[in-house]
Amino acid sequence: MKLRTKLICTIPGAAVLNLLSPAISIAQSSAQIARSDQGVVVAAQPLAAAAGARMLELGGNAADAAVATAFAISVVEPSMNSIGGRNQILIRTSDGRIAGIDGTTTVPEGYDPNRAPNARHGYATIGVPGSVAGLMRLHSEYGSLPLEVVMAPAIDYARNGFRLLPGEAQRQAGSRTQIAEFEGTRRYYLKADGSSYAAGDLLVQKDMSHVLEAIAHGGRDAFYKGDISDKIAADMDANGGFITQEALDAYTAMDSRIVHGTYRGFELVGSGIPASGSIAIAALQIAENFDRDSMSDEAWATVIGQSIASAFTAYDRPDSDSAAVRVTSKKWARQMARSIRVPEISDSREPASRASTPGQNQTRAMISNGNSSYGSWLPSDQGHTTHLSVADRNDMAIAVTQTIGPSMGSKVATPGLGFLYAVTLGGYLGLSEPGERARSGITPFMVLQEGEPVLVLGAAGGLRIISAVVQTVTRVIDDGLSLPEALAAPRIHPEMSRQQGVFPEEFSGALSVEVGEDHGWASTSLEKFEALGIKISPTPTRGAFGRIHGLQFDRATGTWTGAADPAWEGAAVTPRVSNREN
Repeated sequence: MKLRTKLICTIPGAAVLNLLSPAISIAQSSAQIARSDQGVVVAAQPLAAAAGARMLELGGNAADAAVATAFAISVVEPSMNSIGGRNQILIRTSDGRIAGIDGTTTVPEGYDPNRAPNARHGYATIGVPGSVAGLMRLHSEYGSLPLEVVMAPAIDYARNGFRLLPGEAQRQAGSRTQIAEFEGTRRYYLKADGSSYAAGDLLVQKDMSHVLEAIAHGGRDAFYKGDISDKIAADMDANGGFITQEALDAYTAMDSRIVHGTYRGFELVGSGIPASGSIAIAALQIAENFDRDSMSDEAWATVIGQSIASAFTAYDRPDSDSAAVRVTSKKWARQMARSIRVPEISDSREPASRASTPGQNQTRAMISNGNSSYGSWLPSDQGHTTHLSVADRNDMAIAVTQTIGPSMGSKVATPGLGFLYAVTLGGYLGLSEPGERARSGITPFMVLQEGEPVLVLGAAGGLRIISAVVQTVTRVIDDGLSLPEALAAPRIHPEMSRQQGVFPEEFSGALSVEVGEDHGWASTSLEKFEALGIKISPTPTRGAFGRIHGLQFDRATGTWTGAADPAWEGAAVTPRVSNREN
């Protein structure tokens, strides 16, 4: 493998693309579950997962695969993410070290949140992109293959085109009116007659391929300095945007705040502010105070919902480490657990794990009041964002969450560049001050046992990213499910406006996973929720409860299982190699 890598370094770009072409055939035959001792790549779009798996075949490591996948998915799933967006990267090295990279979009200097337009899309919502800087740092510090090789699949997909999947076509069509407002976006995402591309149509993005080629040859500076940044700054200046050349030049991908916790003896690791790993850890540590085995599935779901709702209320607005320390403490979790009522236990009866239970009114006060309880920074429950998880044969593992905000982000693409920008400003993520990094529900996450990986995961889906991660962890640890089974199991999300209220997942479409069950709460379960006095709002929307794309590691066999969420169009792909190298 090492010899093969050295040979590839000497091959010119066109020949590299020929070497990478098998990625497309891999994607076309991929499934949503894959197992290998050589590593697995899981992503929300098969072509992107295939790009990462090809890097593992070429002798690259998980960092190479993650960078290839992230750039590729910015091309083939543009409604969910972009090189004009933001990312959070969580890394476990082969020797067990944990690190993180914060590629969050920032608020430009000179931006005044009190005077700026309160917009949901358009130039006034665009902050300084961070995705490219985050991926460049991941490659430079952890990768092993040349950048030109790693980015070749993304360039190929943009230059020669790819066939739109039905979900992607639907999301683009849903934003057609807003897309039509902007010259560049019309050029790239609408046909000449103004109609949207349909499922199966070939989408070619020549201008974006040139941007990607420039990054492949020039790295970070090719994007944040020179011709590309000049075009970005000029377009913003001409159309009421706030990004300047100086703001682009000053952008830095920082170290993530790594947060830690435990759940029933397992280690929890996540990315803290401006990401939401602390909230996921807090919710799990609150739920840890209750005995899962003593409850029905419906009662436990309600406890989980209240635990998540309690964790949502915890964050102060200041961007500080002290908030994360408080929220991820066991003492704080025990205090919050006292406010949770188990439906099968009357108000006068206490579970052994709690010293006291405040009355129903106190619980209602804690989790009600709609958006004010969430905090002004928390986004809405829209099904946006993408996540990918990667592991290699040496058990290096990486979780990357990447987004542009709501579907199609700001709906703006600069003419001549081709990529969409994320929504950051205008109130979508709350009021943000100049220089601040936009807070969001992004939650790359890992579960470890004695330092060894157990789960590597993350999700898409706005605020429901957090609830999806929390419930997947409890399904595996408390219910003993495999990761694919956990992803097929139904989920809930707390309804903050009503005490103990939950949104139960009601989707029951056919699954492509091997569990063979409907994906959603059965009608009998919905009746049980109501019999317990739980206020429910069944939600049938496909993919509305977060989409997990994750990995599970079997220490006994050294095998990784990758699973894509059955409510989406993703894939788990393994490299085509035969033996594990020691």
